[in-house]
Amino acid sequence: MAFESLKKILTTEVDDEEYEEVKETTKSSSSNKEYKNKTILVEPRAFSEAQQIADYLKAKNQVVVNFKRVTSDVSKRIMDFLNGIIYAIDGTMEKLGPGIVICAPKGFEIEGNISEEDTKKSSKKDDLGDW
Repeated sequence: MAFESLKKILTTEVDDEEYEEVKETTKSSSSNKEYKNKTILVEPRAFSEAQQIADYLKAKNQVVVNFKRVTSDVSKRIMDFLNGIIYAIDGTMEKLGPGIVICAPKGFEIEGNISEEDTKKSSKKDDLGDW
């Protein structure tokens, strides 16, 4: 009985329209694939959001952190926390600009340099100091 069912399945003719439909749905599903590794942009407003950044890094995602919305004290606390996380996961961290850093887990390579403007001319000091 099972062989007869299998024989019917294998010997039935496939309509060309049905084949095209299956082909189109396969194409659309492959274009909507979810990427494993992402680059996530974060603007923390409090130290409590540092845990979420750490979770992103542990999930093997790069994180760009913009410290513009927090005070310098809070940004220093978050930086200390992130430095510990980066050390623990053997990742890297680079400064992108005033108050902006990129954190990457192991396996990501950050290349290149971003030139900084002459900070001596500006009276406004970077929130992250010499980091």
